[in-house]
Amino acid sequence: MDKKPIGVFDSGIGGLTVLKEIMEQLPGEDIVYFGDTARIPYGTRSKEVVIKYFFQSVRFLLTKGIKAIVVACNTASALAMEEAQKEFDIPIIGVIEPGAKAAVAATKNSIIGVIGTEGTINSNAYQSTIRKLLPSAEIIGIPCPLFVPIVEEGWESTDVAYITAKKYLLELKEHNVDSLVLGCTHYPPLRYTIQKVLGDNVTLVNPAYETAKAAKRVLQDMNLISGRLEGGKCDYFVSDDPEKFKRIGGNILRRQITSIEKVEIENL
Repeated sequence: MDKKPIGVFDSGIGGLTVLKEIMEQLPGEDIVYFGDTARIPYGTRSKEVVIKYFFQSVRFLLTKGIKAIVVACNTASALAMEEAQKEFDIPIIGVIEPGAKAAVAATKNSIIGVIGTEGTINSNAYQSTIRKLLPSAEIIGIPCPLFVPIVEEGWESTDVAYITAKKYLLELKEHNVDSLVLGCTHYPPLRYTIQKVLGDNVTLVNPAYETAKAAKRVLQDMNLISGRLEGGKCDYFVSDDPEKFKRIGGNILRRQITSIEKVEIENL
């Protein structure tokens, strides 16, 4: 048993969809969440910059005495995981592999869609991981950058979201995709709009849920579970604009964020 907190990292607010799943599956764990809100989005940045930002964020979380890190950011998982696992002596769980495994398990015709930021799609991280698991897979990757600001504005159920989704997802319908990875942690709040566009024959894969399951397995296998069945708390830290984080984050988590602190991250 290990009562130290779990660290959860995202480039901003979207990672709260992963945090929400962790809270539900591991209600007895304390958590430290860091959102690098000053430097979002990561999806349009180079691999070198993403690695730099991610390493700084990991160093901050390590000052909080964490026992493991969940990388609740698809871009950082795609571009920085391998380097981070070499650099830091702590379990690091990303979102790519759990999401890819779930997509392979869900597909019946081996035609799989992946949507995400430009950085995630262009990295081919999901595509290459899916092909290792299912070499015959046909994978259609589509960047959907406008989905992030739509969610951050709370517009996920509006006509704006529906029209944008129709524009982005037309190609997936043309290719007869039967499973779709929501390859950005901002996207789960859009799942009802996306399902409406694609129809009920397409299975939506939520890597946030799958990542929480993977984190639970890792912690259990390494005897790092706290042993508590409930009562876990979460401390929130951001690099900018805590009030916006509280407002949007509360909507994502469906709970009020009362304690949040802005931190300087550049010098770590």
